Amino acid sequence: MKVAAVQMVSTPRVHDNLARAAELVAQAAQQGAELVVLPEYFCLMGLQDRDKLAAAEPPGQGPIQAALSGMARTHGLWLVGGTLPMALDGDPDHATNTSLVHAPDGALAARYDKIHLFRYDDGERCYDEAATLRPGEVPVAFDAVARDGAVHRVGLSVCYDLRFPELYRRLMQPPCSVLVVPAAFTWPTGQAHWELLLRARAVENQCYVIASAQGGRHENGRRTWGHSMVIDPWGTVLAVQDEGDGVVLAELDPALLARVRQQLPALQHRRL
Repeated sequence: MKVAAVQMVSTPRVHDNLARAAELVAQAAQQGAELVVLPEYFCLMGLQDRDKLAAAEPPGQGPIQAALSGMARTHGLWLVGGTLPMALDGDPDHATNTSLVHAPDGALAARYDKIHLFRYDDGERCYDEAATLRPGEVPVAFDAVARDGAVHRVGLSVCYDLRFPELYRRLMQPPCSVLVVPAAFTWPTGQAHWELLLRARAVENQCYVIASAQGGRHENGRRTWGHSMVIDPWGTVLAVQDEGDGVVLAELDPALLARVRQQLPALQHRRL
């Protein structure tokens, strides 16, 4: 199965972001991708934190969800829709940061609400997702069936989740073959830890990792790290894009996955 990590530099305008995402998903599809992953906040990088609340959609309604379903159906592929803000009943001051997966027929296949909410303050940059978001509680994985009939179990995570290896251990019961990480890493944390953590998650879980990032300077003044990449189960970076919009493509090789797990059966040696 060919997979694609889409990198974007999203704006404060949902309509523009949806149009750009559609172009990049189409580009990935034209190059043969069957599983495409959009970045975190692909639909909106607001000027203020609370902008996401105005764009939040109830389940099954709204232009963002309709666009994701349409992209998957149009191109007949599995689409991990980065994240979008989902409305919470009775709480207009918070939303969930939600990753929706649509199947090749456009149907909703999975929903994951980001569990770990980012907080960072280095004196120059200050972020606190909990001010506008509620955390999810349940790890989620789904089975993506390739056009050749092969089944790839895909574990869902988002950005700051990457720092919590226990989440990925939960996703390995039963084992996944692919882990996805839509993200919007900051420039300083990305420069220091992004690739390091992604390769660690690939190696310790003996999985492919597809990491789709925001990558560049945004209109709100924020600079995101980018470096969207696909990593194999041995920890090798197969493809990467530093900054700017683009599509990172790679091929999943089930034979390599099986060989790594056979030669170094670490997943069978766990005691905790």
